[in-house]
Amino acid sequence: MLRNLLISVLLLASFPAAAETVWLTSDEPLSLPTLQEPPMLEQAVGDGTLPPVDQRLPAIPLVVKATENRTIGRSGGDLKMLVGRTKDSRLLSVYGYARLVRYDENYNFVPDILRQVEIVDGRSFTLYLRPGHKWSDGKPFTTRDFQYWWEDVANNPDLSPGGPPIVMLVDGEPPVVEVIDETTIRYTWTRPNPFFLPALAGATPLYIYRPFHYLKKYHAKYADPAELEQKVKEAEKDSWAQLHNKLDNLYNMDNVKLPTLEPWRLAAKPSAERVVAERNPFFHRIDEKGQQLPYLDHFNLEVVSPGLIATKAGAGESDLQSRGLNFSDYTFLKQGQKRKGFKVFLWDTVRGSELAIYPNLNVDDPVWREVLRDVRFRRALSLAVDRHEINQVIYYGLGVEGNHGVLPGTPLYDAEVRNAWSQFDPDLANKLLDDMGLTQRNDDGIRLLPDGRPMEIVVESAGENSEEADVLELINDTWREIGIKLHTKPSERTVLRNRIFAGETLMAIWFGYENGLPTADMSPEEFVPVHQQSYQWPKWGQYYETKGKSGEPVDMPEAKRLMELWDEWRYASTVEERTKIWEEILQIDSDQVWTIGIVARIPQPIVVSAKLMNVPEHAVYNWEPGAQFGIYQPASFWMAE
Repeated sequence: MLRNLLISVLLLASFPAAAETVWLTSDEPLSLPTLQEPPMLEQAVGDGTLPPVDQRLPAIPLVVKATENRTIGRSGGDLKMLVGRTKDSRLLSVYGYARLVRYDENYNFVPDILRQVEIVDGRSFTLYLRPGHKWSDGKPFTTRDFQYWWEDVANNPDLSPGGPPIVMLVDGEPPVVEVIDETTIRYTWTRPNPFFLPALAGATPLYIYRPFHYLKKYHAKYADPAELEQKVKEAEKDSWAQLHNKLDNLYNMDNVKLPTLEPWRLAAKPSAERVVAERNPFFHRIDEKGQQLPYLDHFNLEVVSPGLIATKAGAGESDLQSRGLNFSDYTFLKQGQKRKGFKVFLWDTVRGSELAIYPNLNVDDPVWREVLRDVRFRRALSLAVDRHEINQVIYYGLGVEGNHGVLPGTPLYDAEVRNAWSQFDPDLANKLLDDMGLTQRNDDGIRLLPDGRPMEIVVESAGENSEEADVLELINDTWREIGIKLHTKPSERTVLRNRIFAGETLMAIWFGYENGLPTADMSPEEFVPVHQQSYQWPKWGQYYETKGKSGEPVDMPEAKRLMELWDEWRYASTVEERTKIWEEILQIDSDQVWTIGIVARIPQPIVVSAKLMNVPEHAVYNWEPGAQFGIYQPASFWMAE
């Protein structure tokens, strides 16, 4: 299963120089099976409040076929999942995983919401919608929704001050957008755009459409000025744009009135205790027997304290659980499996490191910034981490020790590159710090910064699992050997991110790179400063994402070289060229120790109700690509009687 990740997810990057047309199509049966009404909706259809299923589905629905790991199920049943905060309502769009195009289980692109895609030269994309497709409120889903997003949202300075998303720009230039008819739209760039399809298929996707019929009521271009002003006043917002942006978030799934294309729609406004979602009556997929998906009537998220998720899952209070669970919970969960009758699977993970420490090279403190930017300091910290001890004590020796990078199993793997500066060598670490001139210590043996302050490093975390604290406790013991004291500071995830972005955080502990098994055709964006979400250089990433309107420009030579390599990779025309670029990026990453990896390939526990069918026992648990459960189509999960 892990080796499936070696299949390129950047299809376009592999196109030859000569013009070529590639079609992404979904299998279409010669005739549709007899459609069956979900029992939950029979009453609404009977009393006329909902049209029958044959009038709700697209003319050409997507037929989900049975496979070795997926059986034909039955409609009905509710699924409960535990989450640590109301904002996790977004998991409904992650796990629902309805995308214009999506990844299949072999990480190939396949149409989903779209009927087909025509790609010419890797720079022209013609999208064909399914005729008769409808939003969850029954209104038509057409190219007008795409046109609205492009013209009235992405290119409206009030709604999008930074302009269109960077993935929609090639060399700073937007595409030519042609609305051909109600179900056909084309995007054309002057050069190939290898990021377009991956963005559409992502766990956090690029939504290039919006429900025009709903949002136009809140747009100054379409709404009656007096009525819109009243809406803004009632919502206690400062402007129509602020109100529009508040209501318009297909990913967050927090606006009960916003139509969706996902398998479940909100049944009520999310509360502090739970998020209740019900089946989307207009969802576009069916099974081979004509049953409209999703099988499950409700997908409910119960909000509990993050620290209680493992306990409650072990008590059988969740039908499907992964978030909030760590490998350290496995023994406890297996004991609960015997008592409560649920199943516990162990899925493979492919992060570059299960957890990693991120020194913030953009920290506001000028003294610490200078220290953190000295590669000798980052190397010393890495050398003072006893990865073998952590692996044995916390992960029972099951992990792959090494620094933060790609894993064995990809052609890009180089053991010397991955393992550089990862041996446990306090003597060499001490020498590097001495060479920096950090020789002064206080009475407790803690080294002093150039301004006389003790070198006490606060490593901040989201505080969502005990594993982080256990790892940091072991690291604190070995860092003390080189004269550095470690403090931990847990905080809520959003607070942590905002502190990192603002330069207030010195270091953070977070998950490692999402995809530790890339190929040369996959984007190296996790290894270069192009995203604010990269906690080692958030302000550089913000500068790139906002096209220089905020953040800070890259100002370290090695990081500047990464940006040059990023551009070279985007324009490379052969696998050989891209491979050489990737190898240099990985060499720089290893040599500079931008982040400190620890142990990788830690199995992820998955708790599954004994009644819940079609959840694979062996799978890959990954955010991007994969959307964790999303790639395995939860709309096809079903409850046995």
